Amino acid sequence: PVDRKAEGNLAKALQRFSKEDPTFRTHVDHESGETIISGMGELHLDVYVERMKREYKAEVEVGQPQVAYREAISKRADYNYTHKKQTGGSGQYGRVAGYVEPLENGEFEFVNEIKGGVIGTEFIPAVEKGFRAVLEKGRLIGFPVTGLRVVLNDGATHAVDSSDNAFQSAARGAFNEVYFKAKPQILEPIMAVSVEGPGEFQGAFVKTVMQRRGIIVGTTESEGFVRVDADVPLSEMFGYSTVLRSATQGQAEFTMEFSRYSPVPAEVSEELIKKYGTPEKDDED
Repeated sequence: PVDRKAEGNLAKALQRFSKEDPTFRTHVDHESGETIISGMGELHLDVYVERMKREYKAEVEVGQPQVAYREAISKRADYNYTHKKQTGGSGQYGRVAGYVEPLENGEFEFVNEIKGGVIGTEFIPAVEKGFRAVLEKGRLIGFPVTGLRVVLNDGATHAVDSSDNAFQSAARGAFNEVYFKAKPQILEPIMAVSVEGPGEFQGAFVKTVMQRRGIIVGTTESEGFVRVDADVPLSEMFGYSTVLRSATQGQAEFTMEFSRYSPVPAEVSEELIKKYGTPEKDDED
């Protein structure tokens, strides 16, 4: 919605459309904060957007949904960070050291290898909490960080100035310091796409897939019909139904479902960093 008034009108419109049409659904994407509408195809949704404007005076900005990218490190890197603050009275002190490395399966793993009590056991959960807190927003394009193992194997505690807050800040500082050393990369969602239609159009719909950075993984032919299975980045699939319809005289259809996350090519990475801008370093507190 373009303003507060449009926001109220949009809510009314979405409520009514959802009631009267079970194939029309709406939800708010918690990562991007965008309102997403889904239905039976782009024409179906275009009609509803027009009705919002005409019947409800809900002026809205319509665009492609934001793709849920991820960030991940690609190599092991060491960290050794001391958080130290003196502000009259008791200060803050915590030192953490160890390394980060890519985690093949899973989103995050914290490994405590502290020996000899160089960091008191009561502060270990604070270190883990500090690392977890920074995963929500990566420093490349601001998307969540995944596939990260953090190993803590050294550090130091101060008898008076160490606290949970100090060790959380130390962990955040260590992450900010080590992240770019660990060569972060952007991951994008890859969709498993199946396109089906008459065999005579096989060349046409293979072309539509290839133009979208798609990789053909299999082809099945049966009684004059052909099915092409491919892996295609989600970011390239917006508007695909219209393109496929015109390339095959409306005689082909497609389905897609999430397959996996995969690193984006270098030129796409550069574009995304330009588009989203490298997020500012969080202020240490």
